[in-house]
Amino acid sequence: MHINLLHLGRVPYGDALAIQQQVIAARKQNLIADTLLLLEHPPVLTLGRNSVRSNVIASDEFLAQRGIELHEINRGGDVTYHGPGQLVGYPIIDLRGDLPGKKGPHLGPVDYVRLLEEVLIRTCCDFGVMAQRIPKRTGVWTMAGGSILEKKIAAIGVHVSQGVTSHGFALNVTTDLRDFEWIVPCGITDRDVTSLELQADPGLDPARQPTMENALNSAARNFGRVFERQMLWCESLDHLLATRV
Repeated sequence: MHINLLHLGRVPYGDALAIQQQVIAARKQNLIADTLLLLEHPPVLTLGRNSVRSNVIASDEFLAQRGIELHEINRGGDVTYHGPGQLVGYPIIDLRGDLPGKKGPHLGPVDYVRLLEEVLIRTCCDFGVMAQRIPKRTGVWTMAGGSILEKKIAAIGVHVSQGVTSHGFALNVTTDLRDFEWIVPCGITDRDVTSLELQADPGLDPARQPTMENALNSAARNFGRVFERQMLWCESLDHLLATRV
């Protein structure tokens, strides 16, 4: 058993949606195995199923001047930001497969999200950043210390159709956090966002510095460990779609 891994580089959000649809269709037909897409996006705002439009603070004029697209999509959650320096993961997983923690015919969506959180918590730990879950708040957060409140370092929003997942997670690696000022991230007003770059120990050796390449490798490795599968690198989308289960 394996999970396909495809690194797409920096991809416009609309193009990534189209790629997801191709991979989802192939997975639903059981033509390919479970797949993890890893990528970055140019600056973009996305509104999930539970979003409130007023959580987009920036005006339409401002967004248009900056060339920032806004997409309404079918994932869970509220508004979020994607941009350079942020590692985005779109796992296309059949929840009816052999997955850790599955107790019935399929893994429940909440249990699936907990697995994604575990992947991200372990990835943060690889860079010396202690992270955690917070009850009733999806995503991954830094540890609170003294009077310092937890900060959100990774967001999660997923969709499930016919047992197959789409959308996924976004981990702030070297993200320009000023761009989050355009929104109320995930509709949460009482916590700030942060990044691996800001939280990591600057004295880390080069192999553990929070670069995008290091974060991508760490996330892929931890995804395989948490989901108890071998990760199989694919060279391109065509190569992925040509593979068979």
